[in-house]
Amino acid sequence: MRCAATLLLTAAVLTDAATAASVRVTVLNPAGTLLSDAVVMLESTTGRTAPRPLASAEVGQQDKRFQPQVAVVPVGTRVDFPNRDTVRHHVYSVSESKRFEIKLYVGRPEKPVLFDKPGVVVLGCNIHDSMIGWIVVADTPWYGRSGPDGVVQIADVPPGSYRLRTWHPVLPAGSMGVEQPLAVAGDTEMSVRLTGAAR
Repeated sequence: MRCAATLLLTAAVLTDAATAASVRVTVLNPAGTLLSDAVVMLESTTGRTAPRPLASAEVGQQDKRFQPQVAVVPVGTRVDFPNRDTVRHHVYSVSESKRFEIKLYVGRPEKPVLFDKPGVVVLGCNIHDSMIGWIVVADTPWYGRSGPDGVVQIADVPPGSYRLRTWHPVLPAGSMGVEQPLAVAGDTEMSVRLTGAAR
């Protein structure tokens, strides 16, 4: 009996793996220019699937810039903020999703910052006003960030009904991204043109 149950469970897992789809999204601005650093998330409309936090993540500072300037992590992830410059930085955020402050430091802070609430977190430096960065905290396991080709590839998406949420730094402040419905029944390829994105 136990053997039969094991075989049934294995068959169910293999079936799920076989039906999981790949979703490819190309993100453009209104003029049709490909957008890097766009974040795409698929949020199930039939029930929340909790994401697994990353084992480690970091947003460094180098040449008085956040690197990467845009990061995306699942909720519950701890992010480290190593300073690779020879000058001190004072990293902070006053965003509703995460308020924190790492006072003047060089090297690696004593402990990473826990991002335990979904949303868009704007980063700044109290010493260098030109430094700005973003961390998008995703409450879904299906997310990604576009490279120079404007493409986000999301693998292992179960068939179902989703909200496709697309975010980019050039959207108005406070925006959680542009939403549109998406039905996934197999491998899917589409493009999203972000109104209001200037670059």
